[in-house]
Amino acid sequence: MSTLVIVESPTKAKTIRNYLPRGYRVEASMGHVRDLPQSASEIPASVKGEEWAKIGVNVEANFEPLYVIPQDKRKTVKTLKEALAEADELILATDEDREGESISWHLLQVLKPKVPIKRMVFHEITEEAIQKALKDCRSVDEQLVHAQETRRILDRLVGYTLSPLLWKKIAWGLSAGRVQSVAVRLLVRRERERRAFRKGTYWDLKASLSKDKTPFEAKLVTLRGTRIATGADFDEATGGLISGRNVLLLGETEALALQDRLQDSTWTVTNLEERPTTRKPSPPFTTSTLQQESNRKLRLSARDTMRTAQSLYEQGYITYMRTDSVNLSQQAIGAARECVEQMYGSAYLSPEPRQYSTKSKGAQEAHEAIRPAGSTFRTPQETGLKDRELRLYDLIWKRTVATQMAEARQTNITVQIQVEDAGFRATGKRIDFAGFFRAYVEGSDDPDAAIEDQEVILPSLQVGAHPECQELEAIDHETQPPARYTEASLVKTLESEGIGRPSTYASIIGTIIDRGYAQMTNNSLVPTFTAFAVTALLETYFPELVDTQFTARMEQTLDEISTGEAEWLPYLQKFYLGETGLDTQVKQQDSQIDPNEARKIVLEGLPAKVRIGRYGAYLEVDSDEGVVKANIPLDLTPADLNQEQVQTLLRQKTEGPDKLGFHPETGEPIYQQIGPYGPYVRLGDESETNPKPKRASLPKGVNPQDVTLEMAVNLLALPRLLGTHPDTGAKIQANLGRFGPYVVHDQGKEGKDYRSLKKEDDVLTVTLERALELLNEPKAGRRSKASATPLRELGAHPEDGEPVNIYDGPYGAYIKHGKVNASLPEGETVENIAMEVAVQALLEKAGTKKKGGRSSSKSSSTTKSSAAKKTPKSAAKTTKTTKSTTSTTRKSTKSTKTSKPEEV
Repeated sequence: MSTLVIVESPTKAKTIRNYLPRGYRVEASMGHVRDLPQSASEIPASVKGEEWAKIGVNVEANFEPLYVIPQDKRKTVKTLKEALAEADELILATDEDREGESISWHLLQVLKPKVPIKRMVFHEITEEAIQKALKDCRSVDEQLVHAQETRRILDRLVGYTLSPLLWKKIAWGLSAGRVQSVAVRLLVRRERERRAFRKGTYWDLKASLSKDKTPFEAKLVTLRGTRIATGADFDEATGGLISGRNVLLLGETEALALQDRLQDSTWTVTNLEERPTTRKPSPPFTTSTLQQESNRKLRLSARDTMRTAQSLYEQGYITYMRTDSVNLSQQAIGAARECVEQMYGSAYLSPEPRQYSTKSKGAQEAHEAIRPAGSTFRTPQETGLKDRELRLYDLIWKRTVATQMAEARQTNITVQIQVEDAGFRATGKRIDFAGFFRAYVEGSDDPDAAIEDQEVILPSLQVGAHPECQELEAIDHETQPPARYTEASLVKTLESEGIGRPSTYASIIGTIIDRGYAQMTNNSLVPTFTAFAVTALLETYFPELVDTQFTARMEQTLDEISTGEAEWLPYLQKFYLGETGLDTQVKQQDSQIDPNEARKIVLEGLPAKVRIGRYGAYLEVDSDEGVVKANIPLDLTPADLNQEQVQTLLRQKTEGPDKLGFHPETGEPIYQQIGPYGPYVRLGDESETNPKPKRASLPKGVNPQDVTLEMAVNLLALPRLLGTHPDTGAKIQANLGRFGPYVVHDQGKEGKDYRSLKKEDDVLTVTLERALELLNEPKAGRRSKASATPLRELGAHPEDGEPVNIYDGPYGAYIKHGKVNASLPEGETVENIAMEVAVQALLEKAGTKKKGGRSSSKSSSTTKSSAAKKTPKSAAKTTKTTKSTTSTTRKSTKSTKTSKPEEV
């Protein structure tokens, strides 16, 4: 008897194949084998003229979707059908969540098997888990399929109904989404708060004290019995103290006078309090918390975190990575406790096994937290993993093991010190027992260093003791605006508000950045002017769609559909049809929305209007000579745009750039300008003989007002020749590039070796010695291709004689010939692959690349009842197709230059 097992990806197929008996054949579906059409070329001619086809769902026929098999999936479907024809049984082993269930259902609709069918689910790819899953197969869960299908249809309805409206009223290429638009509004609201923020200033004193030669610090907290004002006492909207606060606000004069008065006075300890506390380890990772902590610790985006976690899961290193559960199986608890005893000793083991319960009502179907796979946990060093995969596995391993470790015990110490009528406070912290800190400290890469950082040692003090004041400083403070969202904090907010599913956050954040609604700056998500315009339109005309509570209720209803508590069809009908449905709202509001008003952004206190144009945001002001327009640089954010910047941009537009002076050698004028990518200096005037004068961007952090003629001359002289390398004799230069200042070792045909300058380095003054020091350091986060050693050299290619080698890449071993890279074919190993097989794989990969720019006008299509669909004409211009770089993708790997309206 032969059995066909279908999974989503080749990597997962390769891993699971090791744990199945003989007679089992494993094939990969490469994600979804069919989906709603992504372009008009995929829609059958028979329904292209149908009105309902514009959104891809026949809303008048019970919301029947049109499903098509994309051109790039036809070969996969053909392979699966051929394999099924030789099988006596079909096992669908796609992922255990809603989307995995949907993939299995679509496979059944496409393959139409006539043999017995089983649905096999597991949350880790180990021999024990696969053998158990084979014994506990079930059928496809229709409720989960309906839930996923409803989400897909709902997202299409929102995206394909609202996005064309945004194209017409604001700018082409914009998109709206059920979760995406709410997330963008969160970013915009925070930026509005930053713009409305008014800075407050206050002063206090810091004392450097010592007792028995042990130094410590104390801060002023009271004066004449009244508490000293701190940042928390200020009103962000006014910059003044919050009304009703009984605090004393110190200014510079009072602080300096107090400093002089107390400097030589006697300091006396009046109270000392020690408060013991304990800290329990955090729960094991869920999808959301893994994304948050990976962003904080590893600086990985949510998208990169999920891509890496998927690879680890499919290789059998971790359990399923899309889960809301913090539950650990007894097997996992036992494995973690064994790790603790072996690596840290029984003293660090929690007295009883620690279990966590999931609080989220709508938790995903995966029933266990993310943890190392198996009944015993491989240490990170034992895995053989490298780079990003190793770091993420290490994070998961430590977090899981820490859950079974003893609580950390610490003592918080507070010392009150009086000097005349001023009260100071010193605080300390003593780690009495590190407990789980030995393995894992949130937000820190090095647990041992984190323990040391957490401890604040105070000398032995008693009430009545007189510490000596070594120094007394008067310090001024400014209140800070609300912090922008990072990926981690946005994910946390979305989850806490019940918006969307954690498994979709990575793609949503990626879409927000890709669509130009936000820029990633210093790990912060900064909303653009376009985000302001779109959010304002949606808030005004479709307020429910960007309301967090309304979106959370939608999410709850979708969860209820998956459990059978709610019906999918009545919900879709109520949401989209009728007098209050989305379709009616859009048609009614279309005539009410003035494009000129929609493209205008209201920012108080500016002497000009801000509008969205074809090429981005620009300023507009009426003058005696007519309307003056000036583009706003891409790095200038809505919160930071002020009157001075507006006046500078408008002045340079009408009067020309600011002249800094003349070049001391050439006599040419040097100007300072602000361009679309920020401020820069320019040498000379534009003319027919000099159409593109030399330019140099200002280094990050340099205020345009601080630029001198000398600095401009030095910037325009870049790149600087620092000298020659002592080993190669090749020149070493310093320069400014797209990603900041750097040094380069230019060896001509041998290639160039680059290193970024550190924060403390200055591109205008860095020395040859410092450059050599940087060049001797390994490149951060990646290996030089030139220095990569092949895993195996296959020999010369039979056609051109060029070498064919196998290298180790971030997603496994691959074959390289010239500029063509190809993955190892299924079933082949580095040691056994023959040259003929490698050449064929390279040939197929090269052929795929050549076909990449064309989209097919043919597609297979089915609906639940032979319904069909058409996308908007504007979305039909598919001009470019690229292949996903990951080992698997849960959706179609096609991407286009045109805008896809619905959220991913």
